[in-house]
Amino acid sequence: MDFLKKYMYPLLAGGCILAALLFFSLNVPRNREANVIERTALGALSPLLQPVYRISGFVEDIRDRYLLLVDTHNENLFLRADIRALNLRLLEANEALLANKRLEQLLDMKKSVKEPTVAASVIGEDVTSWFRSLIINRGSSSGIREGMAVISAEGVVGQTVKVSPTTSRVLLLTDHASGISATIQRSRARGVVKGKGEMNCTLEFTTRGEDVKIGDTVITSGIGGVFLKGIPIGEVTMVKRGEYGIFQTVSIRPAVNLSHLEEVLIVQRGGYE
Repeated sequence: MDFLKKYMYPLLAGGCILAALLFFSLNVPRNREANVIERTALGALSPLLQPVYRISGFVEDIRDRYLLLVDTHNENLFLRADIRALNLRLLEANEALLANKRLEQLLDMKKSVKEPTVAASVIGEDVTSWFRSLIINRGSSSGIREGMAVISAEGVVGQTVKVSPTTSRVLLLTDHASGISATIQRSRARGVVKGKGEMNCTLEFTTRGEDVKIGDTVITSGIGGVFLKGIPIGEVTMVKRGEYGIFQTVSIRPAVNLSHLEEVLIVQRGGYE
């Protein structure tokens, strides 16, 4: 503050002179030669103008770069939004393609089944330590009754056990309470497929003398009236014949991936009220 008070008038005088010289230099006509006074003024002013021009150019360059960065940032935001939208469309297209493929396979199975069928979607599951079941979005209002066979494009899923007007519970073939009369497709050996939990089954009541090998396909026998004959159940993964006993132990891997099941067919025959 003391400095400004002390040199206020010299500073004001110098500022006025500088402003006058700048105004004078900027208004020199360009279509004639400068006179002696103008040349003297321009010569005295040039050392001051050069730093001003440099600072002006530097500021303008910073401004241009800032605007360029702002534009680039905004463009990046728009591009990222476009990429997210395209990725979402791609996922939706892939999902629609997979769903269409599954429905085509289910339609082929529907055509091969002679009895009337109803398609349904899996809307829930219960895979506790006690039960292995699914919930589907079809019930008594669609003609579904308890005890009807449920299949998919790959083979046997299970059968309906609880039916409401709009939904049904399906007991999976891997549940301990499930039992399906079955046949070894190659040798025609018979038995009953029982659920063992953890997505596994066994073929029980098959005598030691029956021809059963690893890799054999197990199909429904048609006995019992629930499942039509010839529907795939699974594949033999282990055969064990003990030294004693009448029957052999046969492990089966289900043909249907029950943990990834999304659509099923309910065969509308049999069942009970």
